[in-house]
Amino acid sequence: MHIAVAGNIGSGKTTLTKMLVKRYGWTPQFEPVDNNPYLEDYYADMKRWSFNLQVYFLAKRFRDVVEISKSSDYIIQDRTIFEDARIFAPNLHDMGLMSDRDFQNYSELFDLMISLVKLPDLMIYIRSSIPNLVSQIQKRGRDYEKSIRIDYLQGLNDLYERWIATYPGKLVIVDGDQCKFEASPEYFRSITEQIDSQLFGLF
Repeated sequence: MHIAVAGNIGSGKTTLTKMLVKRYGWTPQFEPVDNNPYLEDYYADMKRWSFNLQVYFLAKRFRDVVEISKSSDYIIQDRTIFEDARIFAPNLHDMGLMSDRDFQNYSELFDLMISLVKLPDLMIYIRSSIPNLVSQIQKRGRDYEKSIRIDYLQGLNDLYERWIATYPGKLVIVDGDQCKFEASPEYFRSITEQIDSQLFGLF
């Protein structure tokens, strides 16, 4: 079983993933951050390193989803291959930070990969406003994230909303602004009830 958590930078994906792992006993797959060889360079010079970073993420995420497809476990994934291709790469291209040639090359590679995998059994999308994202990014204090631009985050948010509006699979939408999951057991319970309904037909 493949459960995925999607959302913008700073939306609370990792926090929610950890809480769901504790609640259900699922196996987590977290987004690679600390060992990423391109991330620091990318935030220092997005135009130079955008293609390299996105190909790195695409390869890592494709490897992950292939492993998930072979597993009989319940696996919850922090960010998905779909977000890389439908959100992050198009945003870089729209902002002029990825060339037409690189974006076409990247898109063709993604189309080939995605023809070999299926949608997650459940997608959990965390919707967050820009002020909330900025606040969360500042709180976690990663040096390489200090240079993230507001227009970059806004472009990502806009693409997330367009993608989610036509998402064809099972979907739970979480309001990341209204409540912090760890501080509100009631709100977290409402999320798990939606998950139970979508995955197990409960409620």
